[in-house]
Amino acid sequence: MKIATAAYPLDYLTSWAQYEDKIAKWVRGAAAEGAQLAVFPEYGAMELATLDGRDVAADLENSLFSVSDRLVDADALHQKLAAEYGMHILAASGSAATATRPVNRARLFAPKGDVGMQDKQIMTRFERDIWGVVGGGPLLIFDTEIGKIGILICYDSEFPLLGRALSQCDMILVPSCTEALSGYWRVRIGAMARALENQCVTIMSSLVGEASWSEAVDVTTGTGGVFGPPDVGFPPTGVMAQGEINSPGWTYAEVDLDKIAQVRADGRVLGRLHWEEQDGRDNVAPIVPLH
Repeated sequence: MKIATAAYPLDYLTSWAQYEDKIAKWVRGAAAEGAQLAVFPEYGAMELATLDGRDVAADLENSLFSVSDRLVDADALHQKLAAEYGMHILAASGSAATATRPVNRARLFAPKGDVGMQDKQIMTRFERDIWGVVGGGPLLIFDTEIGKIGILICYDSEFPLLGRALSQCDMILVPSCTEALSGYWRVRIGAMARALENQCVTIMSSLVGEASWSEAVDVTTGTGGVFGPPDVGFPPTGVMAQGEINSPGWTYAEVDLDKIAQVRADGRVLGRLHWEEQDGRDNVAPIVPLH
């Protein structure tokens, strides 16, 4: 199957129709290339706050709830497009209000109407200390017509035990939002490590460009990328596809579920199978004086 993963720029929106046209154009472009899965990035939904005006979009607290209020309509749009183009779509994540504080929520839309929701698990320093976004519901695996899919939102990809919880997945989606090139590489290295450990494919998308109207997503750096284990049936670097840094658009890759099954069964290494051999060896190592 063909996968499309986005380097997605935010816009200052002046009407809901502008947002509809933008998302439809992106999805239509991926569909024209034959993509069966389209992956949008973390916090791409924050542009929805601009529909309530610049003051709301610029206010960290108000922007969270402004976006949350618009997610129902945004989800209806993505659900419609998934059905129209026969495509699975991971919508850009955004803030979703809960009984306590907002969470960072991604939504996966299937062509026949089903919707899966995945909340970010572990907050960055900005999210927890300044913005007040909290971790949400547990990690889930979505069993779809194009394989088993999990989602690790940005920082989550940097934690191997979260990746291990998704070891049954064929593909792990990694929507991201990073300010600097160093942040992009942290997430990319995490995504590549999860592909290595789980002998699966990881698909990273990124916000790109400037959004001066928002303190939260004012500058973002990254690109789309698709990664696999550097083993049988995959590139020796593990890099199946990568876009150009900060160049908006889709990055495409062909993903073959049979190759994932093959490398798991008969790869040159079997890290996924041998993971449990760490048990008992993963306690804090004693410090031994050596002079």
